[in-house]
Amino acid sequence: MKAGIVGLPNVGKSTLFNCLSNAKAQSANFPFCTIEPNIGVVNVPDPRLEKLEELVKPERVLPATVEIVDIAGLVKGASKGEGLGNQFLANIRETDAILHVLRCFNDDNIVHVDGSVDPIRDKETIDMELQLKDLDTVEKKLDKVKRAAKTGNKEAQKEEAILLKIKENLEAGVSVRALEFTEEDYEEFVKPSQFITDKPVMYVCNVDESAANTGNAYVEQVREAVKDENAEVLVLAVGTEADINELDDYEERQMFLADIGLDEPGSAKLIRSAYKLLNQQTYFTAGVKEVRAWTVNVGATGPQAAGVIHTDFEKGFIRAEVIAYEDYVTYGSEAKVKEAGKMRVEGKNYIVKDGDVMHFLFNV
Repeated sequence: MKAGIVGLPNVGKSTLFNCLSNAKAQSANFPFCTIEPNIGVVNVPDPRLEKLEELVKPERVLPATVEIVDIAGLVKGASKGEGLGNQFLANIRETDAILHVLRCFNDDNIVHVDGSVDPIRDKETIDMELQLKDLDTVEKKLDKVKRAAKTGNKEAQKEEAILLKIKENLEAGVSVRALEFTEEDYEEFVKPSQFITDKPVMYVCNVDESAANTGNAYVEQVREAVKDENAEVLVLAVGTEADINELDDYEERQMFLADIGLDEPGSAKLIRSAYKLLNQQTYFTAGVKEVRAWTVNVGATGPQAAGVIHTDFEKGFIRAEVIAYEDYVTYGSEAKVKEAGKMRVEGKNYIVKDGDVMHFLFNV
């Protein structure tokens, strides 16, 4: 699962990417410094993993990861191929969620592509380009569906009605994610088209250091503008995060954070939020060889969770031994959890809960 960082040129996308990933994207004060999408595999910060390490004392610890893609800055006309438009839109289509970076700080030394700071205008520029691309997709699809609908095909008529609803809303500047469909209609007629504006989005307000803790007037404008979008707004001082990233010493980092009133780097919050945005959750395996965080979709069953480790585990799934994370910590070891009767045996229909410590029995 990938989350793509998008925004206009010079809003702080590549600097943010550098903070999140060890892969250094080129960061420069001019548009299009990121030509190829840079992909970083980022560890998901999780204090539960540290606690399990403390209790189990394993040989190694492996955190969950999320892929972050830094995508070239978009400009007006991208939907018609302006700038790096076609490439941008192809790259964003391959991601599963969007981290939309908005410039919410004043700095005369950093050029704004439109000459002034206005996060709402910037948001609308990108929204419009993505909506225009989706409009192109829906119109092509409608051409095919209309022919089948005219023959009296009931399924085609139903699809035509849904596509027309999408088209009308896109023309009115409403993204697909803001529309309501029945679950059945969504799965059958909307999801397969992979509309870009259907992807879940988080708005990242890039502020200066003084606003890192409280936000500013620009951030309030963004919150007001997106209140009906069911989207998260995260405040991040990207330049400050870059400074924190330069510090190798953990104590120095903590002192820096304390000075600006933060309890952890904003980038850690962003990674966890991106993980959630992608509809992901974590279960753990805990043994002396390895304590590991595994990623599964919210709603995954026991066999599906086992399949993340190995497809054979899913095929030959018999049962799962499950300990709630809180119970593991309360009793301090697997043996003591068993003694207390708190280990559960779950079958094929079990829905995995975030934080479950699991052990699978299988037969292939």
